[in-house]
Amino acid sequence: MSKQRKAVALISGGLDSLLAAKVMLEQGIHVEGINFYTGFCVEGHTHAIRKKDKAKPKRNNALWSAEQLGIKLHIVDVIEEYKDVLLNPKHGYGQNMNPCLDCKGFMVKKAVEWIKENDFDFIITGEVIGQRPMSQRRDTMPVIQKESGAGDLLLRPLCAKNLPETIPEIEGWVDREKLYDFSGRTRKPQMALAKEFGFVDYASPAGGCCFLTDKNYSDKLVDMWQHRSSRDYELDDIMMLKVGRHIRPNENFKMIVGREQGENKFMEGYKKIYPYIHCTSHNGPLTLLDGNITADDAELAARIAARYGQGRDADEVEMSVNYPDGKNTILKVKPMLADEIPEVWYV
Repeated sequence: MSKQRKAVALISGGLDSLLAAKVMLEQGIHVEGINFYTGFCVEGHTHAIRKKDKAKPKRNNALWSAEQLGIKLHIVDVIEEYKDVLLNPKHGYGQNMNPCLDCKGFMVKKAVEWIKENDFDFIITGEVIGQRPMSQRRDTMPVIQKESGAGDLLLRPLCAKNLPETIPEIEGWVDREKLYDFSGRTRKPQMALAKEFGFVDYASPAGGCCFLTDKNYSDKLVDMWQHRSSRDYELDDIMMLKVGRHIRPNENFKMIVGREQGENKFMEGYKKIYPYIHCTSHNGPLTLLDGNITADDAELAARIAARYGQGRDADEVEMSVNYPDGKNTILKVKPMLADEIPEVWYV
């Protein structure tokens, strides 16, 4: 009997990677999945935090995909290694702060390391020519193969017929005739294939799996870097950019105002890290303060925070300003009116 070949599939949680792995399983390839956690992954974060999204499934789509496929999934933390990809992308950024081409090359390179360490034969991805404007063009897909070191060990089952043959095809490990020639932005062929395989309730075919592709998130990230002495970041920074209403009344500090109960509860876990404000005379949101806070800043922030509580129409409300060292100050302030808050303060 011929040796069963083994492939590792990059599993993002999206439909394409789900289908690419399934196509290989159908050809008798032993497939295991790998998911690289950069810290910017969309998977489940906001749905798990916001009360208004409580009806939505709290699932990690990469894990869900592996379950549907019946394969093992290896989740690899690459937060520290990924910093250089984000901060110094050789091929630049996409429409927002997404270094898509460098990112894909980085992940495939990590997969190359993984197959060498685990005695696997090749790598598969769900890439489709023309689907992504930066990393999935006919001229950029070979760049990923070259710079990652994967070369012809990288197989893209969904668009393989539009590309030169790879080693798995040349060596007969897989049947090229049973691969596909998908191309372009439409997801209709993928959705039809998903139906054929019996997959339902999968992640939105056109959805992204990375916050860096989101303009609002990217704007907050750039703002954070512009007001710090360093572009470095920690996981807590990444998480705080995902929640709250971000307001910068002064160059030296920023406010993060909870928008609903779920966000307020999540932000409570950061009260030992950031100074925070809450209203003691009326119900209102939790507000975290990021930066160097003066007494005048605290009073200004208290007035703004009061605007978002139930005391917004009162002549005076009582606000508690609390610091990580345990000190706190009680301020009686007049809530700021909506038209007193310039649009440029909102990040």
